[in-house]
Formats: sequence, C-alpha cells, structure tokens
Amino acid sequence: MLQKKVLLPLFLLAFIVVHAQKLKKADKAIVQSLKSHIEFLASDKLEGRRAGTAGEALAAEYISRQFQQAGLEPKGDANTWLQAFDIYDGKEVKATSFLYFNGTQLKLNKDYFPLAYSGNGNIEATTAVALPESGTPWFIDVKDWIEDNQDNPHFDLSAKIHQYTTEAAAKGATALLLHNSSATPDEIEFDMKDRSPVAKIPVLYITHDAESKYLKDASASIETKLKIELGEKKRKGHNVIGFIQNGAANTVILGAHFDHLGHGEDGNSMLRNDLTQIHNGADDNASGTAALIELAKLLKHSKLKGNNYLFIAFSGEELGLFGSKYFIEHPTVDLSKVNYMINMDMVGRLPDSSKTLTVGGIGTSPAWTRTLSSLSNKDLVIKYDSSGTGPSDHTSFYRKNIPVLFLFTGLHPDYHRPTDDANKINYTGELTVIRYVYNVVEKTNSENKFAFTPTRETQTTTSARFSVTLGIMPDYSYSGTGLRVDGVSDNRPAQKAGLKAGDVIIQLGDHAVTSMDSYMQALGKFKKGETTKVKFKRGSEAMEAMVQF
Repeated sequence: MLQKKVLLPLFLLAFIVVHAQKLKKADKAIVQSLKSHIEFLASDKLEGRRAGTAGEALAAEYISRQFQQAGLEPKGDANTWLQAFDIYDGKEVKATSFLYFNGTQLKLNKDYFPLAYSGNGNIEATTAVALPESGTPWFIDVKDWIEDNQDNPHFDLSAKIHQYTTEAAAKGATALLLHNSSATPDEIEFDMKDRSPVAKIPVLYITHDAESKYLKDASASIETKLKIELGEKKRKGHNVIGFIQNGAANTVILGAHFDHLGHGEDGNSMLRNDLTQIHNGADDNASGTAALIELAKLLKHSKLKGNNYLFIAFSGEELGLFGSKYFIEHPTVDLSKVNYMINMDMVGRLPDSSKTLTVGGIGTSPAWTRTLSSLSNKDLVIKYDSSGTGPSDHTSFYRKNIPVLFLFTGLHPDYHRPTDDANKINYTGELTVIRYVYNVVEKTNSENKFAFTPTRETQTTTSARFSVTLGIMPDYSYSGTGLRVDGVSDNRPAQKAGLKAGDVIIQLGDHAVTSMDSYMQALGKFKKGETTKVKFKRGSEAMEAMVQF
C-alpha cells in the first residue's frame, strides 16, 4: 500500500510533464500568460472586482494596459480605453438629517430612520401624539393595522403605509411618524433599493426602544423638530474597449465581463452566512477576461483581415448586465455593421474527463450550424444550445438582433463562492477554448455578414424559491419605479397575458411593484393555477391584463 501511494503521484507527475511537453512553444506562452492574467485579476488585492470599486479600477487599468501592449486602439469614451456608466446603488440618508423630541436628539438608525420613499422636509411643531391635526406631524401606531389583519394572508403592511401616507398628506399632515406598540414584529425597514414614488411628506419610523422611551404617554404633546434629506447613491462602472481596425466592412465583437462579487455586498453570493469574504472570481470571469486578452494578441498578429475586431471587457455583469446594456445603448462602433458577437463567461474549468464545452446561441443565425459543424473539435466535446439569451452579456447584443455565441465550460461547487480561485483553473483546457474561438473567427473571415434569427427565450433568474413565475427577464439596470421587462419567455404567463419587452410592471394583484425586491415579494404571494391582474405601463399608456400562473 505504501509503495502504491508513492508511485501514484510519480505517475501523475510524469503524465503532466509529458502532456506539457506536447504543447508547442507558442501555446506554452499563452498558457503562461493566462496564468499571469488570472492570478492578478483573482488576487485579494483587487478585492473581488465589484463593479464601481477600487478593485474594479485596478482590473480595468490592467486590461487597458494589456490591450495597449497587444497593439489595439482605444475605443471607449473620448478616445480612451474606458467607457463609464452609472450604477444606481439605491438611496441614502444624508448626514444633514435629524430628529428631536422635546429638545433631545434621536440617533439615526438606532432610534429612528426614514422610509426610502420619504419626502424631504424641514419641520418644527408641537403636536399631540394621539391627535392628528392639519398642519402638524402625525404619530401613527401601526399596532391596530397589524392586529386587525393577523388572520389575513393577503394583508400588505407596506401597501397600507403607502396608502395612508397619501391620505394623511391630503388631509394636511406635514410628516408621518410611524411606531409599533405591539409585540408583533412589523419588518418595517429602510430599503435602499425601494423605488416607490417619493411621498409628499417625510415618513419616519420610530424604533421599538425609542417608542418605549419617548411615546409612552399617548396623551402627551411633543415638541418635534426634524429634517429629512434623502438622495440617490451612485457609483461608476467601466467597460474596457479596444479595437483592431482592418478597414473591413463589418466588425466582430468579442467580449467577457471582468467584474465579480467583491465581498458579496450585493447579495449575489452563494455563501449563506454573515461572514465577509473576498470573492476572487477566477473562473467567473477572470478566465473569460484572460481569454479575451490572448485572443486580442492572436488576432492582432493574424492574417484574418476580413472583419474588424472590437474587444470589450464588460463591468456590471453580475449586477444584471449593466455594462453590456450601456454599450448597446451607447455603442462606440456602428451596430448595423456588427457581424456577430462572441461572449466568453466561465471558460476556465474545462473538465479533463469529458472535455465538454457548451456553445450557446447557434440558433441566432442560420450560418452558425454550417460554420460550427465544419470545425474539427478533436480536443472538445461540444454541447450546443440554440437560445440567444441567458445570464450573461451576449443577451444584450441578441436583443439588438445581432447573432451571438456564448461559450461556457460549466458550473462547479465554487460558483459565486470565495473558493473560486486561480489554482483551480484548467489552463491547458482554457487554451483549447481559445483555439476554438480563433478557429470560429478564422472560419468566418471571408464570409458575408451573418443574418440574424430570433430564438426561444431563456429565463435568466431562478424562481426556485417561488411556486410560480411570470416568465420574464427583468431589466436590472432600470432605476425607475416598477420592474421593466427586458424579455418574455415563450408560452409562459407573461406572454399569454400580452406583456412585451419594455413594459414596466407596477402592480401584481393587490401588491404594488416598485422594484425587483417588491416584485419578488409579490410573486411569493401566489400559487400555481391562481389568476390575478397585472398592471403595467407601455410607454406613457397605463395598461392591465389578467395573468394565470
């Protein structure tokens, strides 16, 4: 047994050495470069490359430098490598806000907080806690609302507060100060992502401890002095864009997102605990970014001049395709002359056993089947998928009627976890993927511009926590009130109800939809087979339809 334990590692070492020796000198150089790129991009120094952070900026600087060294031209904003876009980060309470009761200042977040849709205002008045009067702030105990509806599964406290706020403002209330004297939790919180219409008056919540201290005597009058000032939080994300100008009629776009999850601040980590850890994202998607850089080098020095080549490292993909959507709306090349787009997302874990590479989007052009079937893939087992949509940046291009391909080597246990590290990348496997992409580009070098064909829609978010789904793709970059539909799946409830891409859902049944979160909360109220009304806006027109789950 001991001898076998010694011989097995020696055998594996010999196999690795022999396998490595089979690589040509040029291939060895690419493998070494891939390793260098991914080790830097997935290092702790970059703190997970969360879009709009210092780590993302370091990654963008690195990619820009690599593009420049490869001999590309900058094709971002104002002839730079970068294309900046805003990331809406929700609302924040400004430091100028305050609340005093009888001369004592309450502590923000400990004693009180405004609701996210609170109006801004500066008010000073003396008011009776139990007597709402016009021209004064109103103190409202939500205890009765909760207790009167404890057996009503459809009661929505948030909707009730919205409704009452409108009514109180119409009756002359200058502010609404909510509190809860009951022992029943109310789950009222400052939801920074709430995109409800702004109230006409300030709306505050007094915490249970502060309520016990300051509002014990319902017959008392309180000298109230408050100032509430809310504002939007935004951060800047950046795409990195380089170009090879071959003087050709059409342009091929190659892309990969380079952002990742940071420390999991945006709630998209698969790590279900309270620990704050760096998510390095070696496979997702330092691997695709590294492949993009190496393809830029190869194509710059190739004889493939039948197309121009645009290389885009997208940011904001993990937040909902922010960077690619922004590029599509603010292109730096003529989109009508784009031949096709290839997206590489998680291409660093090619299985040694199966060699399986998933290639999606082959249904987006009739030319794809002919082109791909003619390639020799002795080192790969290709799994084809026709759909042009999915949870990555090619979807943005598909929605502009551009043929796409999506390359992906598969999910693994480290997906969206802090364990997705550089030492787990299959570098020779990624080299094989790069050669495959190069062969596709080479095969299409002398062909005419590809025709576009629509495909079935693939839902890009999981509804596993719900018993029903509408069958839509949400537009995560939308910062208005409601949920904007980015795509509609075939033969699903939304399509059957007549909803279309671009519609903004504002109500589902009795539940107001102001954001992605409120949409998910509303969806959770329904079961399969139930029918309800969906209200939405199509442009400036308010519409409604019946939907059956």
